[in-house]
Amino acid sequence: MQNCQHLEPAKTPPARFSILGVGISAITLEEAVGVIKDWIESRQQHYLNICTAHTLLECYDAPDLADIVNRSGLATPDGMPLVWLGKLQRHRIGRVYGPDLMLAVCDAGQAAGYRHFFYGGAPGVAEELAERLKARFPSLQIAGVYSPPFRVLSRQEEQETADLINASRPDIVWVGLGTPKQDYWVARYRPLLDAPVLIPVGAAFDFHAGRIKQASPWMQRAGLEWLFRLTQDPKRLWKRYIMGNPRFVYLVGKQLLTTSKRSTYR
Repeated sequence: MQNCQHLEPAKTPPARFSILGVGISAITLEEAVGVIKDWIESRQQHYLNICTAHTLLECYDAPDLADIVNRSGLATPDGMPLVWLGKLQRHRIGRVYGPDLMLAVCDAGQAAGYRHFFYGGAPGVAEELAERLKARFPSLQIAGVYSPPFRVLSRQEEQETADLINASRPDIVWVGLGTPKQDYWVARYRPLLDAPVLIPVGAAFDFHAGRIKQASPWMQRAGLEWLFRLTQDPKRLWKRYIMGNPRFVYLVGKQLLTTSKRSTYR
């Protein structure tokens, strides 16, 4: 078991700003990688939440989930609307897209020998992901992979899962279970795991394993990735986007009309 005591003082976390009662970290991709590296080097234990408009709607409907995100080490702006809202509130901010964060952290951790564990995905996805990342980053250290069953685990199974992960001595546990399941997972497993950092990245598993296509860069920059994903999997995603997007716009518009644009999260 790794020594998880803090070896150096915690650094001041990035400022947060409020969207629908959730504190989003005003941060860039490069800064997020730096924070993660600091946590690993100092053996601080944290989890992240990679936030989109869908995440915030889930938080709006579930206060316990909002509490989980607000207690995270970072709540990064994955969705472009969150970046635009941060800039509207005059924050220095950039998109911290889950798939990009995974690649950036894997690359940055090669020299330091960070160990990565991949938890989640359909059967075989975690293995494919690890193989592709290893081919892309030859010095990447793979601690282990595990695809859990599609059901609620018993307490004994949860402890066995934690023991399995801890035995592999990872520095980072990547979680691909989809929102909000993965966000609950990192909060629930945080006390059970020795790894300094837990990062839920959802579809990044399927993207980097080659199972699902990604939207083109221009669609991502324009905030239209949701439209591309909807065309790829309409049966599963139509409710999230066709019903969720207008609701998000309405709720955020209501917030902007009733609060100062310069308000900050506390």
